[in-house]
Amino acid sequence: MTIAAKLAELGITLPKPAAPVASYVPVVVHGGVAYVSGQIAFVDGAVMTGKLGADVSLEEGQRAARACGLMILAQLEAAGLLEQVERVVKLGAFVSSTPDFFDHPKVANGASDLMEQVFGGAGQHARAAVGVAALPLNAAVEVDAIVALKS
Repeated sequence: MTIAAKLAELGITLPKPAAPVASYVPVVVHGGVAYVSGQIAFVDGAVMTGKLGADVSLEEGQRAARACGLMILAQLEAAGLLEQVERVVKLGAFVSSTPDFFDHPKVANGASDLMEQVFGGAGQHARAAVGVAALPLNAAVEVDAIVALKS
């Protein structure tokens, strides 16, 4: 089954890939690996903003992480690489949070679970989930990815 067919089966429509907000490119391919720059969560064209532990709930944070994952897939598709994904190797999840918020891994599951839904076993990956004081554009979550490509 193609990834496009899997997305359709799951009822997922990818968002329009976001343009970079600074001096970088969305995807770099080197040595059969795609490095996807950090993607922030857009829902209905607006950035999901705020801090976990203050004005963003765990469930909203998980939804934001899933939206980041969708944007990663959209960037891969825009680069012509989505159907070439062999394995999601690693995700890095950055969660804007208060010092007393400790559920960063649960937030990151929003992106991780999406990758497994879309790619099956090839979507299982290594991961880091880190709390940070602030993210660009006051985003609640940012996720980047390292993806192995078929030769």
